[in-house]
Amino acid sequence: MKTALPTSSPVATVRPVKIGFLGGSFDPVHFGHLIAAQDAYEQYQLDRLFLVPAAQAPLKPNDVQSSAEDRLAMLRAAVEWDRRFELSDFELRKGGTSYTIDSVRHFRAQFPDDQLFWIIGGDQLPRMHLWREIEELARLTEFIFLERPGHPVKAMPSVPGLRLHRCDGHLVEISSTELRERVRRGLSLDYFIPHKAIVQIEEKRLYR
Repeated sequence: MKTALPTSSPVATVRPVKIGFLGGSFDPVHFGHLIAAQDAYEQYQLDRLFLVPAAQAPLKPNDVQSSAEDRLAMLRAAVEWDRRFELSDFELRKGGTSYTIDSVRHFRAQFPDDQLFWIIGGDQLPRMHLWREIEELARLTEFIFLERPGHPVKAMPSVPGLRLHRCDGHLVEISSTELRERVRRGLSLDYFIPHKAIVQIEEKRLYR
């Protein structure tokens, strides 16, 4: 009588979790930021997406006007209802100039086996060669760049090993600088900023 050989169970394969990170001053957060996050999340089918407010952006030395606490509160108020998005206060807690390489090393240590994507605007590509330790950064994370209708990216950065993924972004012409000026002029922020973030601005009397 022949004995049946045991059949081997198929080995379960677990795909890496796809995690996106969108940095910025968020001073204040506006719908342009959030639509960009949603575009990247949907088009690349991300599993998680972190919004990462910077303490101080290295290439925009005068871009932050309100405190870390206020910017984080506005951001939390804007997205706390949305389970797709999470907040990281790593750069705010670290303080000083927020270099992307420091943040990516931090997140890579947290998520060693996952697929990481740093989300940027297409307008940042021409300056990527100026980023600190850009070749090490290219090794640790992939990049999603948002290209908006009517604003094609004309030249790609020449960085060894850089992994770039194009994302079709919506045309949303909003700037935080413009919004701060609207506050100073007493103009409405409606339709530019989520209502709960507007409440934070009004209660704290920011940008006045």
